[in-house]
Amino acid sequence: MTNKTTHFGYEQVAWSDKQHRVGGVFDSVAGSYDLMNDVMSFGVHRLWKRFAVERSGVRRGQRVLDLAGGTGDLAERLSRLVGKDGEVVIGDINKAMLSVGRERLIDHGICDNVRYVQANAENLPFPENSFDCITIAFGLRNVTDKSRALESMYTVLKPGGRLLVLEFSKPVLPALKQAYDLYSFRVLPLMGRLIARDESSYRYLAESIRMHPDQKELKSLMEQAGFEDCEYFNLSGGIVALHRGYRY
Repeated sequence: MTNKTTHFGYEQVAWSDKQHRVGGVFDSVAGSYDLMNDVMSFGVHRLWKRFAVERSGVRRGQRVLDLAGGTGDLAERLSRLVGKDGEVVIGDINKAMLSVGRERLIDHGICDNVRYVQANAENLPFPENSFDCITIAFGLRNVTDKSRALESMYTVLKPGGRLLVLEFSKPVLPALKQAYDLYSFRVLPLMGRLIARDESSYRYLAESIRMHPDQKELKSLMEQAGFEDCEYFNLSGGIVALHRGYRY
């Protein structure tokens, strides 16, 4: 294991070092994360997240785990669905992101049915059969061992539960890919420098998207972890994809 490497964007790093490097990125961008999401996606990220919540099947009284929950925008929607008899647990490995999310949701008057847990997706600190649904939006690509994380998610889901992975993916139209590459590697780092005062973190974002498994590869990883009836929905021409799978 000592010589094992993985990618941090396009850079090869020690397997044990990636978590620390990713943590540094999110420590840096936590304060401007929501603003940058709106600017980078021209607000469309809200539609992607709404689509994910609509496909979640979450109902009143259920228990949901929102991994890489960051600033809580997905959890805010989910908390309204589960109601006062349900619970949403926001799990994130990054303390700064959890703090921003807690403050944001309290400001929005949401606190009674939301709990915050600093947790590593590769080794979730919950008993088996704990959740009716797990969501992870724009976080799986930052996980070092994606297969282990998916297996951990499978374990803590209840039978009949479902996993939804919302993540940047691979454009399905050649012309769109060219424009997307230009935007990602020229415009996005510039936005990071001007708005978040952090060009390198947003260059990492563009690179990490390219290194993430494509739609079919991620579906295969979910199936290998035990999920069944796996499917995916391409959004915005495949720039983003929502994957869904079930534990039976």
